[in-house]
Amino acid sequence: MVGTSASEDAYTAEPFVPGSGGLTALRRAAADCRGCPLHRDATQTVFGAGDPDARVMLVGEQPGDQEDRQGKPFVGPAGKLLDRALEEAGIDPSEAYVTNAVKHFKFTQAEPRKRRIHKAPNLREMTACGPWLAAELAVVEPELIVVLGATAGKALLGSSFRVTQVRGTVLEEEIHGRPERLVPTVHPSSVLRSDDREAAYRGLVSDLKVAADALS
Repeated sequence: MVGTSASEDAYTAEPFVPGSGGLTALRRAAADCRGCPLHRDATQTVFGAGDPDARVMLVGEQPGDQEDRQGKPFVGPAGKLLDRALEEAGIDPSEAYVTNAVKHFKFTQAEPRKRRIHKAPNLREMTACGPWLAAELAVVEPELIVVLGATAGKALLGSSFRVTQVRGTVLEEEIHGRPERLVPTVHPSSVLRSDDREAAYRGLVSDLKVAADALS
């Protein structure tokens, strides 16, 4: 078995990803991932969840505080807003698969017991976690990927990705060796932070309707 520090220094999850066994095996193996240092401070790995036969996969940035505590993706305020927006756009949340580009919560904390402040993962951390996302895509085989925000976009489409330039459009790209169709949009947490939350929410729903149309 690869030593903890050695595998961390390599910045890749590759040694931890099983060769077979579907989502259950992936989720179990991901719980022990030491592919980068983020696992040290996080409570647990937060793997993807949802319909294993989903036609649409939603990819966010990383788990937040609530997700880290509960071990499930998109269970905090942003997740609830996303579910509402999906339903409004005509996509059943229960028929989707949701995951994140990075599976551990990255945060800063002024002192113990103080609030944990989300910190964006860097390119090296996103690349390290890439094998998990590649494995999820290979198992679920979605017809469409909804890219939620800039970090997820950079993880899937490279560092030049700008969500403002391509949101609400259907892109066709090769992702981890597979031809994929993608619809980028903002991350639902950015809607919650927006000065004009209603306008930001309407924009998110509008982009998700493009995704719904692409699936119909």
